[in-house]
Amino acid sequence: MPDSGPIFVNSSPSRHVTCELTFQVAEPAEIVVQIMAAASAGRVLDDHFEVVTDGHPPAACRVLGDTEGATMQVIRSDPGQLDVRYRARIGPGDRRPPGTDPDYERQIYLRPSRYCPSDHLIGFAVAEFGVGPDTGSRIAAITQWIFQRTGYVPGSGTVHDSAEHTLLTGIGSCRDFAHLGIALCRATGIPARFAAVYAPGLSPMDFHAVFEAFTDGRWCVYDPTGLAPRQSLVRIVTGRDAADTAFAAVTSGLAELTGVSVSATAQPDLPFDDHAQVV
Repeated sequence: MPDSGPIFVNSSPSRHVTCELTFQVAEPAEIVVQIMAAASAGRVLDDHFEVVTDGHPPAACRVLGDTEGATMQVIRSDPGQLDVRYRARIGPGDRRPPGTDPDYERQIYLRPSRYCPSDHLIGFAVAEFGVGPDTGSRIAAITQWIFQRTGYVPGSGTVHDSAEHTLLTGIGSCRDFAHLGIALCRATGIPARFAAVYAPGLSPMDFHAVFEAFTDGRWCVYDPTGLAPRQSLVRIVTGRDAADTAFAAVTSGLAELTGVSVSATAQPDLPFDDHAQVV
């Protein structure tokens, strides 16, 4: 990673994403899903969202949104098979609504959170990466350190693993890589946040996780796994860590997720991601 100032790359290809979730609902349940592209993902050319229980509309489905353009669907389903289907074609451009106060955001994303206990890692982070005004070089060093020192093992993490656990064990999934990047950034005074995304080029295909850090007056995306080009990512939702961004959660009743299918492609081709540049 170079120590010179960042080169910002904002171009993104046209992308097509799909997601299908299947739940077996044993008793009336409330299920929250976050699978739709956020407003900042780009200009939606067409999309379709469908929810059915045994082929019929569910008892209720409400859409909630935040100031960054992310949405969650709160579904009330009677017993039966609940199917959730989403597809979207997204072009370049930004349809982001007015966001929150940047100073407020920086304060929120500097704080420790459930999976990113940055206050536990300050001694290590400062000794390894230092502090100071050159945040861009420090974030690049953190990202490269995680890439070189942490083994990527899909499915290795659990819902109980934090960034501290990943640092100690040296292995993790994309979720764990993102949490470690966030925690190390926050521990050295850099606001950082978690982003759940669709990732054209990812293999095997699944939902993906990256982190964003605030540098040079804007949020920039980093992926310590290096598994998919950052220019093609489609943001779903942003939060402090994975606790804020789960693609599905059963908040009441009894339901089991029995099927997940995700796809994401970019046209005409996947872009080349030069990790010396800031996206």
